Amino acid sequence: MHNANIPTDQELATTAKLVKSTILAALVAGVLLVTVVMPAEYGIDPTGIGKTIGLTKMGEIKTSLAKEAATERAAELEDRPAIEPVPSPAKTITPAPEPTPPVRVLPNHEMHVTLAPNEAAEIKVDMNKGSVVQYTWWTDGGKANFDVHGDSKTLNIRYHGYSKGSQQRKEGEIEAAFDGSHGWFWRNRTADTLNITLQTSGEYTDIKRLE
Repeated sequence: MHNANIPTDQELATTAKLVKSTILAALVAGVLLVTVVMPAEYGIDPTGIGKTIGLTKMGEIKTSLAKEAATERAAELEDRPAIEPVPSPAKTITPAPEPTPPVRVLPNHEMHVTLAPNEAAEIKVDMNKGSVVQYTWWTDGGKANFDVHGDSKTLNIRYHGYSKGSQQRKEGEIEAAFDGSHGWFWRNRTADTLNITLQTSGEYTDIKRLE
């Protein structure tokens, strides 16, 4: 079979025609670049045609405006204040609280004695030299004879007097003159039974009734 639609040589573009068309297109583009684009966009007019048709002036205006915009942006950046870092707040160091010294609790007691007529009783506390004890005593009736004194077997002190008398109530303090026992002696010289109450508080280590 024979092909019925084979084009003739006249219908096919020759290589020379293609090359010529390409060169012509490049020349036209070059001419347009030099005569139109460069004058209109950048104000460059090597041929003088752009000035004649007013394109060069347009390009100069565009270039001038672009330079002014760039200058303004640069000025704004220079005038903008530098952002200084915000210092973080200083940390407050709270000192550790000083330890609270322990509170010394002084001993205190309440003692009771009952004395028949002409009967006696004695209560003593153990104290070191310079220690102090506060006391209050009273009877439920009449006066009682009393003798406040101290003694020390270690120091061979049999008697050291602080005060004596006859009262229904008395309060005061004993400051120990030495290490030993210090306290109160009562005798009931009335015709009735006496109940005596003694309250103590201070620097002593022991309290006891002596018969």
